[in-house]
Amino acid sequence: MHGKIGDRLNHVARLPHPIPYQGSKRLLAERILSVVADQKFDVLYEPFVGSGAIAIAGAARGIADRYELSDTLAPLVEIWRAIIDHPAELAHGYEEIWQAQFDSLDHFNDVRAEFNARHDPAKLLYLLARCVKNAPRFNGDGEFNQSPDKRRHGMRPAKMRREIEGVSALLRGQTCASITPFERALGSATSSDLVYLDPPWEGTSTGRDKRYHEGLDRDRLIDALNDLNQRGVPFLLSYDGRHGDKTYGEPLPESLRALRLELPAGRSSQATLLGRSEETVESLYVSEGLADLGALEPAQLDLFASAG
Repeated sequence: MHGKIGDRLNHVARLPHPIPYQGSKRLLAERILSVVADQKFDVLYEPFVGSGAIAIAGAARGIADRYELSDTLAPLVEIWRAIIDHPAELAHGYEEIWQAQFDSLDHFNDVRAEFNARHDPAKLLYLLARCVKNAPRFNGDGEFNQSPDKRRHGMRPAKMRREIEGVSALLRGQTCASITPFERALGSATSSDLVYLDPPWEGTSTGRDKRYHEGLDRDRLIDALNDLNQRGVPFLLSYDGRHGDKTYGEPLPESLRALRLELPAGRSSQATLLGRSEETVESLYVSEGLADLGALEPAQLDLFASAG
């Protein structure tokens, strides 16, 4: 890959990312944002914020004047509030928890129990950094129940501090983080804004060990997208995908009038652990108002697979 697109992708790979999260769009962020080319928006909304990869990449390229981040997992939102407004305090809290792991073999389990009781954001940041594959899991009572990765200790405090401070510098003064359902968070979005949604995929928030603390009914998502269409609010949505012969979710209905692109997302980590080599492909839905592919350069189109 070469030219401006390759330079942008390399730039995004170097952007700070303090919240390690399986499924993060960190390495896909520039491909996703390439759909909007050089358009500028009043507000970029990112509900289901997770690692906030799109907001970080968007702020780095100045895509919007303001950024609205939200989620219903309160301690995750508190991490974001601390990153934006109190980076030194969060970095210090993380360092204390990280250093203490060398004093006790039960440290991770103790931190996990304390987090489930008190929901301290610095403890959640440590759990995300140290847990298996950076993949949070929650039990039926909504408690974090993922195990520690015994091969590593999580991001070192000095690096975590740099990542936190880097994102804080990007977002401070122009970003709000709220604990709210995504429909309410998007209630004030207008045609001058951009919405990016990365909700739980079908089949990933059910069962004994859920990947997300809260699931999302497919019909509820479709209703929300229809509402955005009716209000003329442009959106990008990462939702379904596949790797190997396994698919996650059915394509969304054509009535949404959204263009469905496919993003090559690299090798499946789960398949690699099982000794298989399977590429992951994720769907990106582009709302009708944004789906003017004539605005994309040929090199940008090469970043997407055929929608099939």
